[in-house]
Amino acid sequence: MTAAPAVVVHNAAQARLALAAAGPCGVVLLSATGAAASLGPAWFRAIVLAAAAAHPAARWDAMLDCGAAAGLALAALRGGFCHLVLEPASPAFVRLGLVAAAAGGVVLGARPAALDLGRIDATRPGGQAMLARWLQKTPDDTREPTR
Repeated sequence: MTAAPAVVVHNAAQARLALAAAGPCGVVLLSATGAAASLGPAWFRAIVLAAAAAHPAARWDAMLDCGAAAGLALAALRGGFCHLVLEPASPAFVRLGLVAAAAGGVVLGARPAALDLGRIDATRPGGQAMLARWLQKTPDDTREPTR
């Protein structure tokens, strides 16, 4: 389901907001850039699973940005993630991509276009409207948001 619109979430509240607003295409909960190195795969997995528990009917995938840290990408794969972002210059990029593919996932060399909830207030009407518009996009018309 990684073709769903992506939303960058920085905490559990933002993940819950994204799942509550997810449309029929679902949503990809994307970590902040390099989040695997700063907070770790277990932290991101915990916020995603907590949000999913609050919205069990929502369709979602999670994607963790590992930056250049191939070791953290491997730990994320072992910890249950199958959709990752890893710098393609990493010597393990291809090998980790094969591991992810075997689990039905993917390792991307660049972050997908995403709406960053750290840059808007999705608890206010204007932010909610922006999130709703973003999540209504189909995979073919998802492009960089204006904010």
